[in-house]
Amino acid sequence: MNRAIVALALSAIAAACTTTTDSGQVDAATLSQAAAPLSCSGRAQCDLWWQRAQVWVSKNSTYPVQAVTDAIIQTSGPSGGQRSLAYRITKSPDSDGTATIGFEAHCSNMLGCEPNPWEAGANFKQFVRGGPAPLATPAATPAAPPAPDGVEVTPVPGVGFSGTRGATGATGASE
Repeated sequence: MNRAIVALALSAIAAACTTTTDSGQVDAATLSQAAAPLSCSGRAQCDLWWQRAQVWVSKNSTYPVQAVTDAIIQTSGPSGGQRSLAYRITKSPDSDGTATIGFEAHCSNMLGCEPNPWEAGANFKQFVRGGPAPLATPAATPAAPPAPDGVEVTPVPGVGFSGTRGATGATGASE
């Protein structure tokens, strides 16, 4: 029952934000992952996931973390008119020894949020479960151009190539 209420609440929160990509659609896989309940089983897994939730929020929030307890992780914000997301993560223990971790993200800009709240939710859940987190992962460094014939190139540790990249479209989101 508790999981159903949490899932319904997450769906309602998500439905309150009309988030779209440049094409006007949110990827079905992203929606599915963002709306799926995040339930841990056993104290060890729940403690690990709660620690990972704290790490994700601290690395992905523009706003400072305001409160951390055994039941809530909350940032300050959102500030008036800002597109940055404010986060509220909750942990609700269930009677069977499991817990459900809830995710809320919102901004205060009527034109939309950055990053996209659906993508932030999906990335948060993926990271907490132990997978890579696209929002926290730096962009790939472009490969160096090939050396001219007869020239040997030896990489220097700590020095990367900073070639030019083509422009990429921004993902828009509206709340």
